[in-house]
Amino acid sequence: MPDSQDAETSGEVPNRIRRLLHGPRPEAMPTVVGTACMLIGLMDIVFPRLRHSRVHALAELLPGAVSSLAAAASIVVGLLLLMLAHGLKRRKRRAWVAAVALLPVGAAAQLLYRHSVIGMVLSLVLMGVLIRYRAEFAALPDPRSRWMALANFVGLGAVSVTVGLLIVRSHPDTIEGSPSLSEQLEHVLWGLFGFEGPVAYRHGADYTVGYSLGALGLLTVATTAYLAFRPEHPAARLTPVDEERLRELLAAHGRRDSLGHFALRRDKAVVFSPSGKAAVCYRVVSGVMLASGDPVGDVEAWPGAIARFMEEARAHSWTPAVMGCSETGGEVWTRETGLDALELGDEAIVDVADFTLSGRAMRNVRQMVKRIERAGYQTRVRRAADLGPEELEAIRRAAADWRGTDTERGFSMALGRIGDPADGDAVIATAHKAAGEGAEEGPYGDLKAVLHFVPWGSDGMSLELMRRDRSADPGMNELLIVAALQAAPELGVERVSLNFAMFRSALARGEKLGAGPVLRGWRALLVFLSRWFQIESLYKFNAKFQPRWEPRFVVFRNTRDLPRIGLAAMQAEGFVSLALPRLLRRGPRPEPRPCAHRELADGRGLQQAA
Repeated sequence: MPDSQDAETSGEVPNRIRRLLHGPRPEAMPTVVGTACMLIGLMDIVFPRLRHSRVHALAELLPGAVSSLAAAASIVVGLLLLMLAHGLKRRKRRAWVAAVALLPVGAAAQLLYRHSVIGMVLSLVLMGVLIRYRAEFAALPDPRSRWMALANFVGLGAVSVTVGLLIVRSHPDTIEGSPSLSEQLEHVLWGLFGFEGPVAYRHGADYTVGYSLGALGLLTVATTAYLAFRPEHPAARLTPVDEERLRELLAAHGRRDSLGHFALRRDKAVVFSPSGKAAVCYRVVSGVMLASGDPVGDVEAWPGAIARFMEEARAHSWTPAVMGCSETGGEVWTRETGLDALELGDEAIVDVADFTLSGRAMRNVRQMVKRIERAGYQTRVRRAADLGPEELEAIRRAAADWRGTDTERGFSMALGRIGDPADGDAVIATAHKAAGEGAEEGPYGDLKAVLHFVPWGSDGMSLELMRRDRSADPGMNELLIVAALQAAPELGVERVSLNFAMFRSALARGEKLGAGPVLRGWRALLVFLSRWFQIESLYKFNAKFQPRWEPRFVVFRNTRDLPRIGLAAMQAEGFVSLALPRLLRRGPRPEPRPCAHRELADGRGLQQAA
C-alpha cells in the first residue's frame, strides 16, 4: 500500500497540476503583453518625430532642454522595454514592476518629444492592462550570477553604439559638413561617456543628440552596475542534508534506475514529496527546469515529488523538462502532469552472467584485448574505498589532464567527482604499463587509462567516466570495460550500464534491408551529425559488448518548447558554454566535475548526451 500522505497527493496531483498549467486565468495574456511591450519599446526608439500636429505647436513653447531630455528618455525607455519583454512573457514579477514604472515615462516622452498622442495612449493602455492582470505576473527570479553583468555590458554596449549611430544620423539637415563614418563613430563613443565629439550640429540638435548618447551610456553603466552588485542568487546546490536524504532513498530504492546515483551531483537542486519518500533532482538552465532520469525513491511516492517539481516550475515560470527517464518514469510523468514524451535513445546494459568473450560476435573485442595484453598492459578493478589517497589524487589529476575538451561535459549521466569519501562503493578500473628500460615514466607513473563506475543499487554499477592517456595504445576502453565485466562477480555486481546512445533505434533500423526512404534519410542525417557529436560511433562502440537496450525518453510540455529544451540540455551537458575562455578565468582549474566525453579506441570523442 502506498504511503497515506502520498496516496492522497497522487489522487489530486493531475488536477492540481492541470489547474497550475491551464487554470481559469487567461494564460495567453503574459505572451500578448510581452509582445506589446516589445512593440512599444521599438516605437519609443524608431518612431519618427511628428512635425505637423497640434502637440508639436504646444511643445515648441517648452524649453529646449525638455525636448532633449524627452528624446533621451524615449530611447532609454524603449531599450529597457525591449529588455523586459521576455521577462513579461515569462510572468516575472520584477519585469512587471519595472514595466509599470517605465511606461508612464515613455508616454510622456512620446508626447513631449515625438508629439504622438497615439504613442502616449498605447503606452498608458499597456500600463492599464499590466495593472489589470497583475496577478498573472507572480513568477520568482531565476538563479543568477554576476557573469550576467559582463554579458549585459558587452551586449547592451553593442546595442548602444548601433543606436547611437542612428541618432547621430537622424538629423541630416542640421549636421555641419559631411563627417565620415569614423568621425560619426568617434562622436558616438565620446557621447556615451558624456563628452562632445567631432560632429557639429545647428539649431540646437546637438543638445538632443548629446542627451540621447549620454542617456545610452548611463543606461549601459547603470544596468551593468546593478547586475554586478545586486544580491547574488546562485544556482542551487545540493546541501549535505539533502544529499543524506537522497542516499537513504537510493539505499532503499536505488536498484530501480541506473541513473539514480547521478542525482547526487552537487550542482543540482532537489524537491521531495510530502512524505519525503521520493525526490526529483533538477538544474535550471536558461529558464528550463531540467530533471534527469527517474524520480528517486518509492514509486508510489513519485506523484508527490512530481507535483512539487511542477509547482516550483510554475512559481518561477520555468519550462519543465525531463531528460533520459525510463519507460516507467515517462509513463508516470505523462500521466500525472499531462506532459508529452519522445524517445531519445537507448541505454546499453550488460548482464554480467551472460557476458563472454567467446563466439564470433565478440571476435573483434577479444582480439583487441589480447593484443593489448601482449603489449604489456595490466588492469586493476577496485572499489574506490580500497584505493589510497595518493593514488586517488593521481587518478583525479590524470582524468583532468586527459580531458579532450576545454569544458567539462555531462549532466544526466555524470557524477562530477572521483574518490569522494561518500562514494566509497564506486568502482575504478585502471590500466597500467611500466615504462621500458631506459624510458622515462610519465607524470602519472604507469597509469594509462581510467574508468569510473558509480553504484546502481547494491548489485549494479553505471559507467560514469572514461579517460585515457593520448600516448597509450588504442583499445584502452575496450580493455577496461572487459576487465570490469570480468571482475564484476567478485564485486557482487550483476548488471553494468554502459553509455547512452542517442537515436540508437533509428540508426539500427535505418541500415537494415527494406528500410523506407524516410528512415534512411533520418539515418543519413544522424550519420552526418556524427562528425561533430559521434552519435553513430557511440552506438557502434556500445554494440561491441552485445548489450540489451533500454529506451530513454525526454518529457516536455509542448512541441514548441523542444528547441529551447534542446539548447538548455546542450548547455547542461557542456556542448554549449557561455563561460569565459579558460585563459580569462581566475583561480585554479576546478576539480573535474562531469565527464560525458569518453574516448573511443581510435582517439575520437565519445558523447554521453542525455
